[in-house]
Amino acid sequence: MSYQSVPSRPTRRRAIGVTAGALAGLTLTGTAHAATTPPARTAGDAPHGAPGPFDEVFQGRRIQGLPGSGHPHHGGGYSVRIDGEELHVMRNADGTWISVVNHYEPSATPLAIARAAVVELQGAALVPLV
Repeated sequence: MSYQSVPSRPTRRRAIGVTAGALAGLTLTGTAHAATTPPARTAGDAPHGAPGPFDEVFQGRRIQGLPGSGHPHHGGGYSVRIDGEELHVMRNADGTWISVVNHYEPSATPLAIARAAVVELQGAALVPLV
């Protein structure tokens, strides 16, 4: 008696495995692309990703940012002020910024974090850290 090889038919289990593998591959590809894509630049950015200075009025509050001052071990030597009071900022390892007001909501630039802090303060005065 001879046996012929019968081509295997696709099964539901095999189809699910292929689909799951393809989705995992797409997810990893998207993650790798997102990790290598720099954040969008705003008016407060300087060339090469270094944050530049800014000075503007946002929602009635004067916000200022200046490189070269502030806490060098946290903000990379960058100072942000709201109505003259220092907003303590810190740069994360991934290049995003956080502040004492928006500690769990990172932003792409110091300008964006200053604007987010103004929105969060809702007109309240910024109390300086001592």
